[in-house]
Amino acid sequence: MNSGSLPAAALPAPPGDPWLERNLKHVSILVVDDEMGIRNFVVKLLAPLCKKVEEAESAEEASKLLDAQHFDIVILDNVMPGISGLDWLAEQRKVGLFADTILMTAYADLETAIHALRVGAIDLVLKPFRSNQILNAVRRAVDQRFLKRENTLLKYELRIGSEAARGRLLGRSPRIEAVRSILQKAAHLPTPILLTGESGTGKEVAARTLHALSDRAEKPFVPINCAHFGAESAMAELFGMVSADRDGKLGLLALANGGTLFLDEVADMRLEVQAMLLRVIEEGRIRPIGSDREMPLNLRFICATNSDLERAVAEGRFRKDLFHRINVLAVHMPPLRERVGDIAELADMFMGKLSRELGVPPIPLTEDIALGLARYDWPGNVRELRNLIERSLILGAFPPEFVARHGQGARITEFEPVESLLVMERRHILSVLEACQGNRAEAARRLGISRKTIDRKCASWDV
Repeated sequence: MNSGSLPAAALPAPPGDPWLERNLKHVSILVVDDEMGIRNFVVKLLAPLCKKVEEAESAEEASKLLDAQHFDIVILDNVMPGISGLDWLAEQRKVGLFADTILMTAYADLETAIHALRVGAIDLVLKPFRSNQILNAVRRAVDQRFLKRENTLLKYELRIGSEAARGRLLGRSPRIEAVRSILQKAAHLPTPILLTGESGTGKEVAARTLHALSDRAEKPFVPINCAHFGAESAMAELFGMVSADRDGKLGLLALANGGTLFLDEVADMRLEVQAMLLRVIEEGRIRPIGSDREMPLNLRFICATNSDLERAVAEGRFRKDLFHRINVLAVHMPPLRERVGDIAELADMFMGKLSRELGVPPIPLTEDIALGLARYDWPGNVRELRNLIERSLILGAFPPEFVARHGQGARITEFEPVESLLVMERRHILSVLEACQGNRAEAARRLGISRKTIDRKCASWDV
């Protein structure tokens, strides 16, 4: 028996703790101690709170359990027969142990504490201990794990500049309403989604909207540009890698666990990465580079491309099996020229947001400017509209050449009819009414407006 240990009966049961009950229900813990009384006590203490609690009486048994399944936290005794807990921990770091480790010891000398930090233990509990000491150590481990993940993902998003894509999926045009309807239906399902469409149509915004609507909304949303992953260092960032130091390196896939992984420009992914990704999607497991062990993953995959994936498959640039795996539900993002009725709302949103960020007054969207925005065909889509608004705010006015080319005073050709937003609205509503054979209720449903609005519009047009 280890020195200083107490039988479980001598230790009081902990009071109910809502934080522990809420945050430990998804946590798995391995307890490693050669003394049965200590193991039984810790297991009985944590089992009602955690997703899973296993025990091992030796380092050898603990290694076999780690080979077979993943644990988030290891509570480890230091003085055991054969090999010490800290020496065993140092060995495990080399073959793939990413669990946070809490060391139990009856000998709290400085040398042991320094050794524990060097091999990756995050906390130390002195024997004999009470239940609240173990619970507090587990609480600190979970807090530290969450905080480290949030900080890593925040630094990553700041580095890739993804903050600008956090907008809402705006617009009430039939095309964007159809997209919104599909996202709402698919939000709570685990089905992979493939977003297609031209560059700048808002595929990442749609992906974030889908994530926000799902039951994963409180978990991470991790965007990845697949064109950037090819070198060994980039692969390590994606899949993680084993390290003998105290931290190791968890990849972006592991950091996104429980949440949503957004793979942009998926057509540009290298073939070797495609093979690894296919295995992750199909098996729900990942093997960090250099690791002898796999880690389970629970991820929602959303892919996006502005390329023709079927053509890429035919040319051998994209795996056919991966294409069919991610193309379960395809959602096409319409170009801005096909949702002219949304331009004013998008421009107004960008004007307010960017004027606050730049600290400059907004520019009024006059009728002439609104006409120019509506008549332009926007080859760069929503991203180009945003850039135009930002450039105009910096200059203090819309570029004169844009207004001259597309505004009220622009030269008109037979291929470029002048239409105000009101005329365009009238033409669109009447075309939908015609398609519905005059059924105003059905037309209102398709347009996403009320029946009364259509009645009022038709009355004003003497229809």
